[in-house]
Amino acid sequence: MSKYFDEESTIEILRLLKEHYPNAKIKLKFKTPFELLIATILSAQCTDDRVNIVTERLFKKYVTPEDYLKVPVEELERDIFSTGFYKQKARSIRECCKILIEKYNGEIPKDIDELTKIPGVGRKTASVVLGNAFGIPAIAVDTHVKRLSNLFHFVKEKNPDKIEEQLKKIIPVEEWVITSHRISTHGRVICQAKNPRCEICFLDHICPSAFKIKKKSKNDQRRSS
Repeated sequence: MSKYFDEESTIEILRLLKEHYPNAKIKLKFKTPFELLIATILSAQCTDDRVNIVTERLFKKYVTPEDYLKVPVEELERDIFSTGFYKQKARSIRECCKILIEKYNGEIPKDIDELTKIPGVGRKTASVVLGNAFGIPAIAVDTHVKRLSNLFHFVKEKNPDKIEEQLKKIIPVEEWVITSHRISTHGRVICQAKNPRCEICFLDHICPSAFKIKKKSKNDQRRSS
């Protein structure tokens, strides 16, 4: 690790995240691995709350991969419209379902290399499904995990795959899934991208980026005024 990384601080941050979010879990609602796969595809550039609203009725209409292929693509687009990027998502879902039927007998493979061969399924989506539907250790690098891992100086990296690789070296394997949720939860409720709430953050005394983002934002505003 580089000088950017401080093992002692990292251990303490992880400990405090565990203390404050002991039962952190995925926000997406699902009953089967297939439902979680679809929900995760829909969650791209969309909030989990919005996806849950859409999938509440979607999963009653579409139960199997075959169901997504029976209807015209325009109908599926209408059903997922409010999640944004609906044309691309509808196309990805249908291609995904086609491969699941043709290669995997409609079942979700429990292997990240196999999962990521499916159209529309990247490492983040595959990790979400493996970790939360099958209980297989995985770290899903979403926007919160990517941003906070850099703010905490866990990593100094923009590439999600490399962030995942480095996080796996500092987080115990049995904590991979839930730590992803703890970091994401902290990013949603405290360390928000546009308005980090450093003044109420339980990590303010140890976070290497505490208060610096707000200060930088204020300085940028003064320069532009």
